[in-house]
Amino acid sequence: MARVLRNALTAAVASETPTRPGEIHLRLDHVTKRFGETPAVDDISFEVPRGSFATLLGPSGCGKTTTLRMIAGFYDPDKGDIVLGGRRINDLPAHRRGAAMVFQDYALFPHMSVEDNVGYGLRVSGVAKDERDRRVRETLEFVGLGALGDRWPNQLSGGQQQRVAVGRALVLEPQILLLDEPLSNLDAKLRVQLRWELRALQQRLGMTFVYVTHDQDEALSLSDWIAVMNAGKVEQAGTPWEIYYHPRTSFLADFVGAVNLVPGTVREVRGDEVVVAFGERTVTVRRPSGLALAAGREVRLCVRPEALALRPPAADPDGFRLPGIVARRAFLGDLMRYWVTVDGREWIVDQPDPGAAADFDGPVTVAVKPERIHVIAE
Repeated sequence: MARVLRNALTAAVASETPTRPGEIHLRLDHVTKRFGETPAVDDISFEVPRGSFATLLGPSGCGKTTTLRMIAGFYDPDKGDIVLGGRRINDLPAHRRGAAMVFQDYALFPHMSVEDNVGYGLRVSGVAKDERDRRVRETLEFVGLGALGDRWPNQLSGGQQQRVAVGRALVLEPQILLLDEPLSNLDAKLRVQLRWELRALQQRLGMTFVYVTHDQDEALSLSDWIAVMNAGKVEQAGTPWEIYYHPRTSFLADFVGAVNLVPGTVREVRGDEVVVAFGERTVTVRRPSGLALAAGREVRLCVRPEALALRPPAADPDGFRLPGIVARRAFLGDLMRYWVTVDGREWIVDQPDPGAAADFDGPVTVAVKPERIHVIAE
């Protein structure tokens, strides 16, 4: 049964022509949405590859849920176009867009059984009972709830309720599945478990998922593609690796994980390298591709804590060395986080496996490899 459902859903998400590597499934062109005078979404554009797990990531109020609801058809954009599978869908009602949505609170009907909840959309669409029962049965098997069809929502765990909500969306055989923070109401351990279930489900189906979250770890671990939003705009879109290690703005670097952002000034540009002065020191680093820099330009040096290492004060490590003093530290289980004062500024340094590593206090040397320093110029 699960195989039948998988084949049906895979056929539903496929276009009339074969999927090509890098094919765009969802595109937003200069989309704007205002509520009164306030722009909730402000002239955003991005492209989501077909069959990807795509995430809209950002703080509360950044416009990510409004964007998702415009794709679903619950809000109309004031400007711009939304294109799904090569078809402009702005003027189509929600039920004709080929998109299905899983809500943050799941929105299950408490007076309906699991089977009736999953089959509700098919029933209101007029699908014949035999066909409806078959699709509901196959969907429940596919999401691991085949034996729970006669239960009520209040008899289910949070994880099971989440599967019911996903099943209710999948049974409609949509082109694209939209998920609005579906794990936010669960405890931390269950969230980790279910995020992998969602990822595995998406990969088995080959379906495009668009997922909204404010949780950076969730976005980085789940996604093929991420768009980070801030104040109604897209700060940057790309792979998790690009977002984390090559952010274009200080906001993005600081929002996605811990980071050291050190102000500096360009001293010299040498082809693909740039000499940056910070405090009384200089360092030569790689110039980011496509970034025009000139002497005198103010920049930020972006260094992730795990890219640094602590050494004894007299050590002469490979790369660039910064003498400092440990100001404080925190044991985080799988790593020890140090705050080291260097020239009056604190640097965050993460040391893995603290149970097997040296414990530092007082004077230390911070080892920095120039190739792990990223330059941000805003």
